[in-house]
Amino acid sequence: MPDMYDDAPQEMSNQQKAAILFITLGPEYSAKIFQHMADDEIEKITLEIASQKQVTPEQKRLVISEFYQMAMAKNYISTGGLEYAQNVLEKALGSEKAASIISRLTTSLQVRPFDFLKKTDPAQLLNFIQNEHPQTIALIMAYLDPDQAATILASLSQERQAEVARRIAMMDRTSPEVLREVERVLERKLSSLVTQDFTTAGGVKAIVEVLNRVDRTTEKTIIETLEVDNPELTEEIKRLMFVFEDIVMLDDRSLQMVLREVDTKDLSLALKATPKEVAAKVFKNMSTRAADMLREEIEYMGPVKIRDVEEAQQKIVNVIRNLEDKGEIVVARGKGDEMIV
Repeated sequence: MPDMYDDAPQEMSNQQKAAILFITLGPEYSAKIFQHMADDEIEKITLEIASQKQVTPEQKRLVISEFYQMAMAKNYISTGGLEYAQNVLEKALGSEKAASIISRLTTSLQVRPFDFLKKTDPAQLLNFIQNEHPQTIALIMAYLDPDQAATILASLSQERQAEVARRIAMMDRTSPEVLREVERVLERKLSSLVTQDFTTAGGVKAIVEVLNRVDRTTEKTIIETLEVDNPELTEEIKRLMFVFEDIVMLDDRSLQMVLREVDTKDLSLALKATPKEVAAKVFKNMSTRAADMLREEIEYMGPVKIRDVEEAQQKIVNVIRNLEDKGEIVVARGKGDEMIV
């Protein structure tokens, strides 16, 4: 069997390789992959496919071979970390080829640190990290799936919850050296960085993703503690915690209660630039006459400032949070919060 990796089509750009891969897979499988890609990526690949006048069987073979080896390497990393992947590839292909694949994989596919943890049970991980320094816990949680991170955050002591949340929110860039040191603490079972680029993780949006998935009691405890230490940061977190589009998660009864508290002018402004499913949810919970009047008001409103729309949406979000604080409505938060009617 020929050594396919030695003949890898390095003279081609990644876009050209992707185009050949899609051509080789055929329209049915390509269409399924396109569903998981961004519009700009689809546009670039489509243009590249259109520009391919002829693709030889040899080009197809080489691209498929490279894709297969990169996919297998990614699978090894997810299974046992970067070191495990490199060991397996070295045994199969030799050290030089293994190093080349790993280097290209971490550069082109942006393998995230701690990728191995996505298959780890949060309860087991909690036992492993709960006694670590809050900064270490924050760093690990910043790279976790939000559902995993929410489970861990809710299980920490109240004092640690606020401290870890604050550190995640204020985190920006972490050097590869620090990440590698934390990974060593985790017994080298996690992915590590082989490039020298700084990676971005954490930040306000990251902690919002986590807080939106914890129970309301945990969230309130963390927010109240943070408010004392850093009011500005807390306000920024609160602004992002429940966005207007999230009203689709409200049950009908709760949404009807919200609508009774909302000014019609604010509602029409808020719906001026929202996805169809959001508007449909609102109209569904109004009388036919009220819904028709609201549609008409939106239609004849004319151009509006984005700032005015966002302000109106925030007013409605504030109403939702106020009603939730009073216990009058329930906002679904992550798994297990679905309502049974």
